[in-house]
Amino acid sequence: MNTIGFDNERYLQTQSAHIKERIQQFGGKLYLEFGGKLFDDYHASRVLPGFQPDSKLKMLLQIKDQVEVVIAIRSSDIEKNKVRGDLGITYESDVLRLMDEFRNIGLYVGSVVITMYRGEQAADLFIRRLQGLGVKVYRHYPIDGYPSNLSRIVSDEGYGRNDYIETTRELVVVTAPGPGSGKMATCLSQLYHEHRRGIKAGYAKFETFPIWNLPLNHPVNLAYEAATADLDDVNMIDPFHLEAYGKTTVNYNRDVEIFPVLSAMLEKIMGVCPYKSPTDMGVNMAGNCIIDDEVVSYAAKQEIIRRYYQALCDARKGSDCESIIYKLELLMKKAGVTTMDRKVVTPALLKAEVSEGPAAALELPDGQIVTGKTTELMGPCAAVVLNALKTMGGIDDRIDLISRKIIEPIQRLKTEGLGGKNPRLHTDEVLIALSICALTDENAEKALEQLGRLKGCEVHTTVILSEADEKTFRKLGMHLTSEPKYQVEKLYHV
Repeated sequence: MNTIGFDNERYLQTQSAHIKERIQQFGGKLYLEFGGKLFDDYHASRVLPGFQPDSKLKMLLQIKDQVEVVIAIRSSDIEKNKVRGDLGITYESDVLRLMDEFRNIGLYVGSVVITMYRGEQAADLFIRRLQGLGVKVYRHYPIDGYPSNLSRIVSDEGYGRNDYIETTRELVVVTAPGPGSGKMATCLSQLYHEHRRGIKAGYAKFETFPIWNLPLNHPVNLAYEAATADLDDVNMIDPFHLEAYGKTTVNYNRDVEIFPVLSAMLEKIMGVCPYKSPTDMGVNMAGNCIIDDEVVSYAAKQEIIRRYYQALCDARKGSDCESIIYKLELLMKKAGVTTMDRKVVTPALLKAEVSEGPAAALELPDGQIVTGKTTELMGPCAAVVLNALKTMGGIDDRIDLISRKIIEPIQRLKTEGLGGKNPRLHTDEVLIALSICALTDENAEKALEQLGRLKGCEVHTTVILSEADEKTFRKLGMHLTSEPKYQVEKLYHV
């Protein structure tokens, strides 16, 4: 289960070296559009076992004295309080989080740019907040006729109207809380201003997926389509690269569609476009660091199934996901998988049938499956985690790790003291109780020592979970899927 398919150390070395080469190609200054997540890329770590979520960040740290970070956020995203789905925080809050994370590890954050700024009140409040914190803030504006009206875009009325972002390092990494934040436009605007000032600078793009030197329908690339099903991204052969070099490479529709316009913009700004294809623009070396194709293929197929279950649950919660579900079903057919190829699904369903209640199944690092059912003391998630800790710790299943004398007061507090309706302990509550028991009980202590081994484990539940249990699984680093149904039929669920 925990077999490695990706050489992370090779990635750090080859990727940083390749970026250095690209900097030199443009005479010493490069604006690098960073697609995807810079330091918490859990999608990449799931589909490329061995890839660390902060690999891209570590790669930049190898050349940190050359790096400056600019964070872009779209003004309308501030106005709408747009939320980052994986973290549950607004884009506005994520900008602050990103700045703290980058600074804590030694990366220089130069500024924040508000893109597509139209004078929104919420954006102005955020700008004042950032300036109060000592952060440099710049504004970029909408351009009429973008992206087709090149004569206007590449002029004083277009990019020239934007604030010039003052930068001091050779490599300017432009990142954002999420897609559609204006990273590419920020890079191109800067190129326009730099070249007007007689400063040589270039542009490149860092997208981990799709991986350009894997086949079009390789499971890793299909998993990328699954991850962006809501964006209507489609992987495709890069026709410009094929025509220019006679080589088949993979890109995605948005980059291919915008390339003629981008090429014309770069030619207008720089005098000549340095690239013959969208693939040329990329600097991603991840495909060269895959060391076991079978391992990454299996992991990618599992990711497609997980995305499918997530879409089914989102639909059950009321989201309009019909087209997403349909696309994911097609991707599963392309990958040759069904939900039954997820090892934890059948054991969970069987446990629910036998116990006549919600159940869960968890795959341990050695491939063994453990299950948990609903009891009067705890829910199936808490039960399956305890059973997993027992199994990994070599503890007899008949031993109670947590005494009723510990659980019952917590239940009374939940119902009588806090007014809750469900007395059963959630996973986080059980783990707190277990840590208390570990002070005086060797078995509880041994079980608690296994907690870190749950990271990366697969788990499936037969009902949609409470927010508390979902968050706990996320914090433990486990890969969760659920059947798209609730334990009870009602209109409001928490």
